[in-house]
Amino acid sequence: MKRLILFLITAISFEYMAAQNNAAQPPYLRFPTIPPLKLLKVDSATYLTKDDIKKNHRTIIMYFSPECEHCKHQTESILGSMDQFKDIEIVMATLLPFHEMKDFYEYYRIADHPNIKMGWDQTATLRGFYSTMQSLPYLALYDKKGNLITTFEGSQKVSTILDAFNKGKE
Repeated sequence: MKRLILFLITAISFEYMAAQNNAAQPPYLRFPTIPPLKLLKVDSATYLTKDDIKKNHRTIIMYFSPECEHCKHQTESILGSMDQFKDIEIVMATLLPFHEMKDFYEYYRIADHPNIKMGWDQTATLRGFYSTMQSLPYLALYDKKGNLITTFEGSQKVSTILDAFNKGKE
């Protein structure tokens, strides 16, 4: 009987420790799917939500700053290789002021690329979701089923991003 009680106490302790470790993980690791979105679009009247992302497409969520040179470089790299990204949904989100996002959108002619969506994260929802984010741009890559493949901080080569998608194929 003592052995049974000791076993149960040990099992419960391990279960408790596992639950505590899981709670310490950032949200994007605890819930490794495309997060709920509510980003104010450039038209300043409508919101970009998770429902606006095409189903069964690979997706990049790119958190950026319109002032960030690395973010500008990353955007230029992606736009310069758009033929390789045409089947990938790209969601660009920023916390910086709306007018800066709009200027960035217009300067890079984002409207010319229907697979790129941009919005203002005015409530910092994504910033909280990707809570370990330390530098920009921050890229979260998702497979066709909406499952997280990997994340990157700082600008990445196009080949690095595409290789990550290829390794993460279902």
